[in-house]
Amino acid sequence: MFTLDQLRGFVAVAEEGHVGRAALRLRMTQPPLSRQIQRLERSIGLVLFERTSTGVALTPAGRVFLDEARRLLTLAATAPLTARRVADGTAGSIRIGFTAVSALTVLGRWIAAAAEHLPGVDLVLTEMVTRAQLDALLADEIEVGLVREVPRSDLLASRLVHTESLVLAAPSDHPLTRLGRPPELADIAEHDVVTYSPSEAWYFYELVVAAFQRAGVAPRYVQHISQVHTLLSVVNANLGVALVPRSASALRLENLAFLDVRDMPERTVKLHCVWRTTQQNPALAALLAKVTA
Repeated sequence: MFTLDQLRGFVAVAEEGHVGRAALRLRMTQPPLSRQIQRLERSIGLVLFERTSTGVALTPAGRVFLDEARRLLTLAATAPLTARRVADGTAGSIRIGFTAVSALTVLGRWIAAAAEHLPGVDLVLTEMVTRAQLDALLADEIEVGLVREVPRSDLLASRLVHTESLVLAAPSDHPLTRLGRPPELADIAEHDVVTYSPSEAWYFYELVVAAFQRAGVAPRYVQHISQVHTLLSVVNANLGVALVPRSASALRLENLAFLDVRDMPERTVKLHCVWRTTQQNPALAALLAKVTA
């Protein structure tokens, strides 16, 4: 196996075209340098130089090997710096799971913070519902998730990173948009309501059910949808109205209006970031320090 000193000697001789001048450049005598080149050639089983009247010249194999030798020396020089950056969290990658709506709020801030403070860190993003994120965390398929609820577990740590309220999404010409006042839950219950899938979007499903129960009304649910952006498309097509997170109002469709609901409790929609308590990714610790301080 060749050594880095042998590679440095080879590159110097190749660039100088003369063993003596290369030895002076390396601040060594000529015989040890010649022995280094000989050992290198024996190690790789190739003749790298041929003698000329003025010194030495690279063989065809030597010309190819020169590029690789330079690359290896560069890697050797930068490896300690790269390792230090990974250790202090300024290099590496973070695998992030996120829900569709969190992409409109927290995820954007995380991406901006990483770009500003951790430009050497790659973010690997995967959209998943909360339940799939929790499974992926425990399977070490992602390192942090943006989820709606966190189960009690010694294996997971979490922080609350965002809260918001539910608002009404309705077709722009819907009767609820012409009340002359913010609608109440009782007003909404008189109309067809598009809501969430109790299996695929259980968090929002339970929020909506609880809100109407507190108001003492029972709406007529006409569709059950798993994703907020799909639900808005259904409302946009005049199939009913829906309660959605306020941040979803950023998804403007031509036939949609968003209205505050007078008796809707505030900040009931919560988003947590969650990670394994055993995670040891310095880049994730560095990002969390920037975005959750």
